Amino acid sequence: MRLGYILSCEEFAPAELLAQARMAEQAGFDALWISDHFHPWNDEQGESSFVWSMIGALSQACDLPITTAVTCPTMRIHPAVIAQAAATSQVLLGGRFRLGIGSGEALNEHILGDAWPGADVRLNMLEEAVEVMRKLFTGKVVDHRGEHYTVEHARLYTLPDEPPPIYVSAFGPEAATRAARFADGFVSTKPDPALLATFRKAGGNGKTSQAGLKVCYGPDAAQARATAHRLWGNEQLPGELAQVLPTPEHFMQASTLITEEMVGDALVCGDDLDAHVAAVREYLDAGYDEVYVNQIGPNQEGFFEFYGKEVLPRLRER
Repeated sequence: MRLGYILSCEEFAPAELLAQARMAEQAGFDALWISDHFHPWNDEQGESSFVWSMIGALSQACDLPITTAVTCPTMRIHPAVIAQAAATSQVLLGGRFRLGIGSGEALNEHILGDAWPGADVRLNMLEEAVEVMRKLFTGKVVDHRGEHYTVEHARLYTLPDEPPPIYVSAFGPEAATRAARFADGFVSTKPDPALLATFRKAGGNGKTSQAGLKVCYGPDAAQARATAHRLWGNEQLPGELAQVLPTPEHFMQASTLITEEMVGDALVCGDDLDAHVAAVREYLDAGYDEVYVNQIGPNQEGFFEFYGKEVLPRLRER
């Protein structure tokens, strides 16, 4: 069991993310997730720092392992460039980097004007992107001409002793089944034992599984709920909207349908110790090896004190 903290590049400025990483390490968290976005989901979040710059800075700020949760290596940035970024990150982190990837969201990937493909095409692109990256991680000269990508006489010179493991995010049975065939690990945001079982049955048995959730700690539950609704109401949008809506403005329009009550029903808001412990345990009980928690809003110091002194010790009693 590994308990980690999620750094939200959509909500916090670079200096704040570095401070959170240090506080997470001091509080006793075991590892970090970090998001990769070109845009935030809405203007209230208000940030979008470049994840590869942040990972370089984080490598000098703390000693925790880091996973991107998740990078899209298919459209906005070519997989050959992601391979170089991931290899350098693995060197900087001394082998503590995991490349978490997914098929992306239009919110980030549409910015160069390319058409947003359907889910089946995006999965095909993701699988080929992994093939390209793994070829480059060998340190050999790579020539690749596939259905989606061309690489001409490319070679990575800065390489780690071991290539970074590639973990793949999947939200449905088909994606989980396909990911099991080419991923080194599994990433999810759902406490869904059936989805994890699908991944394991399809070839992912013995591979590391990670999951993440959001909370809003604070002494006033109503205020915490309002903060979570203001900043992350988009989390409660149903279906594929998170993958297909192209702009923060669209997410803000859609999120007007999300009420504070809906957010309060979905997330732990407040300072109830049992509720925070139960929220994390739901993921552990579903079978995930690593669970990552993100604190919504500005009360970061209070969150880390609460989790360091109360929540993490209770979870580790298991």
